[in-house]
Amino acid sequence: MTDTPPPAQDTKSPSQHAGHRQRLRERFVRSKGQDLADYELIELLLFAAMPRRDVKPVAKALIKRFGSFAGVLGADYAELQKIDGIGEAAAVSLLAVRQAAVRLLQTDVMHQPVLSNWQSLMDYCRVSMGPCKTEQVRVLYLNRKNVLIADELQQEGTVDHTPVYPREVIKRALDLSASALILVHNHPSGDPTPSQADIEMTRELQGAGEKLGITLHDHVVVSKSGNTSFKTLGLL
Repeated sequence: MTDTPPPAQDTKSPSQHAGHRQRLRERFVRSKGQDLADYELIELLLFAAMPRRDVKPVAKALIKRFGSFAGVLGADYAELQKIDGIGEAAAVSLLAVRQAAVRLLQTDVMHQPVLSNWQSLMDYCRVSMGPCKTEQVRVLYLNRKNVLIADELQQEGTVDHTPVYPREVIKRALDLSASALILVHNHPSGDPTPSQADIEMTRELQGAGEKLGITLHDHVVVSKSGNTSFKTLGLL
């Protein structure tokens, strides 16, 4: 019977770790991060959470498992912790970077005319919802000038279904004195093609809004691979 080999040990000395980390920081400062590989950026993010370990193998394992820098930041807490070396502190550090990116993008769209700032809105929706493992429905409420006045998560469901209640959406629009809506939901499968259920729900919401003078500008389906607009498809 063959013995199972012991796990690989980190044989580098503390001074070797410190030297590598300092050189990587200096490279980042010189180039503003532009000449760093994806795994090296991940290394920088892990330094504080993993102060005594060689983080290069961990960073490379993350890239291999999730495919890219964006894939690592899009992973959830449980997925990250399946990687050897990623504990609570490291997982939270990576999740915090993604949340920081979401908030930066949200700043670009909140209280702005969204129809003339459409790409920024789509970037925000894809980063905030695209990596999610369950379906979510977000409702963007606009005033008469099409300025975004509220961005609210309306429902969260399963991997392939989220119930949407048009009456609740319209009631909330009236509470906010909103004149228009944009509905956004994600497809965790990666395929942003609207389903028949998506189409039927959208028509129901559009009809309920029209009766009260509330316009449904668009319904957008987002995923990791892209997004689909009902208006562009001629469904609105």
